[in-house]
Amino acid sequence: MVKAGQGKENGGITLADYEILYQDAFPVVKYRLRQGEKLKAEADAMIAMSATIDVTGGAEGGVLRGLTRMLAGEKFFFQYLTASRGPGEVLFAHALPGGIIDVELDGTYGLRVQKDGFLAATDSVEVNTQMQNLFQGIFSGEGFFVLNISGKGTVFLSSYGAIHAINLQAGEEIIVDNGHLVAWTDYTQYKITKASGGWISSAMSGEFLVCRFTGPGIVLIQTRNPGGLKTFIGKLGFKLN
Repeated sequence: MVKAGQGKENGGITLADYEILYQDAFPVVKYRLRQGEKLKAEADAMIAMSATIDVTGGAEGGVLRGLTRMLAGEKFFFQYLTASRGPGEVLFAHALPGGIIDVELDGTYGLRVQKDGFLAATDSVEVNTQMQNLFQGIFSGEGFFVLNISGKGTVFLSSYGAIHAINLQAGEEIIVDNGHLVAWTDYTQYKITKASGGWISSAMSGEFLVCRFTGPGIVLIQTRNPGGLKTFIGKLGFKLN
């Protein structure tokens, strides 16, 4: 996990410089593109950009991959930011009050990312979907598809609340509330289990089913639960889709 990039070498490619600003409040990424470089991001992620940069939209990988991304809780189209007429800067962020973290992928592993967790990535990074098994799809709260992010380059993940990284050693286990899950390394074992020994006590605890991860690997969690926000707003008489 890396917090800021300064022209680092990663697997034979040089990454553009970037900074994550305002980490203590509402973070924004300032990304400096060289001429000809491209960044892919969630639709509406761009806040401001240099006049040398073009913004376009498209369904990466075609209609089928766009549809499976929608099943994973993401948007059908990506936003592409290309430094077409010279180098320039772009500012981008996500809608929720929360954290942004950058992850450097070297091509030896990938990330599984829950819905709304993907924010942006360098063009060399692949964003696909991974189908979960029936039990995970029904009870994880993430649906039957999660994002599968792979390749070499930089990925920016976003959250509701701050992002906390849990580094698991081989055989080490951690239990995570489904609503607090952001992402995990694709080689980390993962299953859905009861929160406690019995079904009744699990239900009474308010947790019921949880995600159990077994290392080695890294699990990224968010300090706030979007489901809890919806419940709170619902009690005020408002309705969120």
